[in-house]
Amino acid sequence: MKLSILMPVYNERAVVESCISQVLSTALPEELERELIIVDDRSSDGSGEILERLAAERCEIRLFRHDVNRGKGAAIRTAVQKATGDFALIQDADLEYDPSEYPLLLRPLLDGRADAVFGSRYLAGEQTRVLLFWHSVVNKAL
Repeated sequence: MKLSILMPVYNERAVVESCISQVLSTALPEELERELIIVDDRSSDGSGEILERLAAERCEIRLFRHDVNRGKGAAIRTAVQKATGDFALIQDADLEYDPSEYPLLLRPLLDGRADAVFGSRYLAGEQTRVLLFWHSVVNKAL
C-alpha cells in the first residue's frame, strides 16, 4: 500500500528543506511505501530551486509547479490529482503538523476502523473518536 503526502509550497525557502527531510525520515507502518507530492505555487523566494534539487536527489519526491500563483487550495487540488497512493495526507511546508504523528493518524485506516481520519492542532490527547464515513452519512440523513 502507498501513502501520498501532499505538500503545497509557496515561499517557504527558510523551512522547506528541513520539512521535507523530516517527512521523508519519518518512520511509517511497515506495510506502507510513500510518495511526496510537492506543488510549488509559483514561489518567488528561491523555494523552487531548492525543490528542484531535492526532487533530483530523492526518488520519492514528485514535483509539480503552477505557472501562476493560484493559492493553497489549488495547490492541494493539483497534488490530489497527481497522487497515486491508497491514502493521502496534507503536510504544510512550514511543519505546522508534526510528521512523527503520521503513524497515529494512519493506524485506524490501516486497521480498517475508519474511512477518513482528521487531525487537529486544537485537540488534546492522541485520539478522540473514530468516525466511519457511512455512519456520518446515515446520521445526517436521519
